[in-house]
Amino acid sequence: MGDDGLEAVFLAQRTMLLRLLVARLGNRDDAEDALQDMWLRIDQLAEQPIAQPAAFLYRVAANLATDRRIAAGRRGNRDAGWVETQPGAEEVPDPERTLVARREWQAVEAAIGEMPERMATALRMFRLEARPQRAIAEQLGISVSGVEKLLQRAYRKIQDRLEPGGVDSAEARRLDKERGSDRAG
Repeated sequence: MGDDGLEAVFLAQRTMLLRLLVARLGNRDDAEDALQDMWLRIDQLAEQPIAQPAAFLYRVAANLATDRRIAAGRRGNRDAGWVETQPGAEEVPDPERTLVARREWQAVEAAIGEMPERMATALRMFRLEARPQRAIAEQLGISVSGVEKLLQRAYRKIQDRLEPGGVDSAEARRLDKERGSDRAG
């Protein structure tokens, strides 16, 4: 049976093929799309004679429905995974928090800039490069307890810079005053 024969069987069985696809895919729109795909592929499906063209078409329809269900499941999993990785509204910082964080980071950078070179180096190696204290001690030529003391002093300098009454407290008070006048107005 040639292409004309397969097309004729398809047209004769269209209603039943549509029912099969609706049952397998769960809705008429997806079934119509699948049936349209079948119609467009008939030229590629059978270039040689087919002994039972109706059975062949039903098998193609069933396979196509299975492929579409699998693809829809993967698409759903991919989309669900994407949604799960997106930050929620509560996780996105508001502009005020962003400004405060930026100013705090500038204060930290300023504090690091004022530290003695050895202290700043130890802090960067430990916090930014995630090196163990023993490796820092070896590189700086000091003991592990010396590294611990350097880090403690570095943290204290940063804390002093960030705390009220510290170097940047006037800036923090100014921000608080601005926030208070914004809320009152």
